[in-house]
Amino acid sequence: MTEIHLFGQTDPGLVRKNNEDTFFIDKQRGFCLVADGIGGTRGGEIASRLFVEESLTSFAMPDALTESLAADLIRQSFQRANAAILEYATANPGCKGMGCTAELIAFFPDGFVLGHMGDSRSFRLRNNSFKQLTTDHSLVQEQLDQGLISPEEAKAHSYKNVILRAVGIEEHPALDIIKGKVFPGDLFLLCSDGLTDMVSPDLIQSLVSSSGTLEAKTTALVHQAKANGGRDNITVVLAEIL
Repeated sequence: MTEIHLFGQTDPGLVRKNNEDTFFIDKQRGFCLVADGIGGTRGGEIASRLFVEESLTSFAMPDALTESLAADLIRQSFQRANAAILEYATANPGCKGMGCTAELIAFFPDGFVLGHMGDSRSFRLRNNSFKQLTTDHSLVQEQLDQGLISPEEAKAHSYKNVILRAVGIEEHPALDIIKGKVFPGDLFLLCSDGLTDMVSPDLIQSLVSSSGTLEAKTTALVHQAKANGGRDNITVVLAEIL
């Protein structure tokens, strides 16, 4: 098993009364996740929690992870969570429209598999190069890809929060699976949009590249998001390959 160090933190921010974000880290089984609930009231909070619960069920296996097994378990986690959220919303009409965006990464010897849905994001820092591994499933990102708007226009777009894919919104949402190698010193960041909407990519890179523990870096990222307004829940998970 690739040796990893994991740390996560979540904060309601300065505007929202409740925290609909959830994270989970499991060094022994080699995976971690971030889920950002949507749907208002308590629906988003429940959806993100269901994603964690179904992921834990999927990863409750005795076998060591391989690339193939990690990919299968990630797909299973999203499928199980999607079904559980839809079932809950059907049984509780007041929660109609609930769902969550999610990042789930699993590590195996020499590599990783990442599942992504929505506008939460995952990044990798390697040899001072900071790369976004995921592409947002959002209306603004779609317009960017089509060249209809500029990156500057995207930052202040009135439909910035319109998500095109999420867990629990429809029966068979498409899931992005990203795979790659890992090397000692690699640092992975999984986060909700409460971080990326508040802190620029350059400043995020500066904070994760700084010296210090994962705990200190995570705290610095959350603090910066709050210092810049903290308009949403903020969740950060860091995974370092040792």
